[in-house]
Amino acid sequence: MSVVIRMRLRNVPHAKRIIARHPDKIVSLAGDEDIVLNDRFPEEKPLEMEIGTGKGRFIHTLAKANPSCNHLAVEKFDNVIIRALERVVEDPLLNLLLVRADAENLKNFLRPRSVKRIYLNFSDPWPKKRHEKRRLTHPDFLAMYKEILKPGGRIEFKTDNRKFFEYSLKTMNRAGMRFLFLSLDLHSEERLDNIMTEFEERYGKDGPIYIITASFEEDHNEENVQGTA
Repeated sequence: MSVVIRMRLRNVPHAKRIIARHPDKIVSLAGDEDIVLNDRFPEEKPLEMEIGTGKGRFIHTLAKANPSCNHLAVEKFDNVIIRALERVVEDPLLNLLLVRADAENLKNFLRPRSVKRIYLNFSDPWPKKRHEKRRLTHPDFLAMYKEILKPGGRIEFKTDNRKFFEYSLKTMNRAGMRFLFLSLDLHSEERLDNIMTEFEERYGKDGPIYIITASFEEDHNEENVQGTA
């Protein structure tokens, strides 16, 4: 069910034209631009990023609640990120920048080891084997994340797809990542820090939400993996 929902992209007339009107709020990257995204904020602060931001509710809420960090909201589809742009135009935040780009090109526009946290919220699971390389927890993407994450930086991954969750556990484990938090039913945890996406609020009641928080570096504040199995 969730795969079908993700693939329904309604056409938004003049999306590219609207995006072009707001260069202070959204950057479009084709792959060859000479841009360092870290430098596009008024103040230098720790950087967090959501890949596959959708309509932007999660990252806008996070940025508003967390003004001590800068935030990048990455989405590849014009017809989706335009909704996030509408949200930012209505309620601008100096610590939030939208980025229309393909995730595989991100390391070309970020300083190495400069991102504090990466959020992967309900990414397309790409269930067919021939599409495996498109999964945002594929080993190639994990290798890229390792290049851009700060020492001790974390990846937070949420999904409603059990097979994608299991796949991601395997790829992260093989990449030598340390698991800091795991849950097979996030909403039963009653975590006060959980910010829901539009998808999560609408469809989360239909089944469990799985979550992984992991790091490539040892975090000496964590004695054991937290969460439920």
